[in-house]
Amino acid sequence: MDCALRPMEARDVPQVTQIEREAFPTIWPPTSFRRELSNGLARYLVAHQPRDEEETAAPAVPSRRPPPPSLAARLLRGVSRLLWNGGAGNDDLDGPVDPIRGFVGIWFLADEAHITSIATRQEHQRQGIGELLLIGTVELAVQRGSRVVTLEARVSNDSAQALYRKYGFKEVGVRKRYYSDNAEDAVVMTTDPIASPEYQELFKGLVVTHQQRWGLAQRIFNVIK
Repeated sequence: MDCALRPMEARDVPQVTQIEREAFPTIWPPTSFRRELSNGLARYLVAHQPRDEEETAAPAVPSRRPPPPSLAARLLRGVSRLLWNGGAGNDDLDGPVDPIRGFVGIWFLADEAHITSIATRQEHQRQGIGELLLIGTVELAVQRGSRVVTLEARVSNDSAQALYRKYGFKEVGVRKRYYSDNAEDAVVMTTDPIASPEYQELFKGLVVTHQQRWGLAQRIFNVIK
């Protein structure tokens, strides 16, 4: 599988914001992902296409030292960073940026890992990426000692609910008029205890099935920030 999971970084924010607007065009206000990166309760994972080693490798011996940038170039670079970083003015956009295909946001509250949003670029849907993000969420939740994973889904989103049920989520309630764009209800879903032998047997079998269909995918988590 030419896709991997890792924690979201500041340089990913423009792409993740674009995916969110594409997947949830009526959401307002948009998520402040840069602020979420400093939120101790939140974690975001991105499904990215790893860059080729040849593309990222630096030349062994540069032919000559490049001239220093002009004052105008430095000013333009600073303005660009301010626009992209919401005024942060730091260097977190330097270096190569992997193409981002999807993301998932999780809030860790008490013994619960709550999925706040999960989305995949339209051109990469039905390629196992959404399921990979869900797998990464459960694995991260286990590593952090969460008891269950919870989420809300639109009552009309049958395909998403089918995926969640496949991974052991069960309907436990309904939030009336939960979505502000059309006052649609939300189905509240939760898993059984994810560390239990019964759930782990189900989960590990699903992971193997996903790998057999889509291939292996590297998954990297930062459990402690």
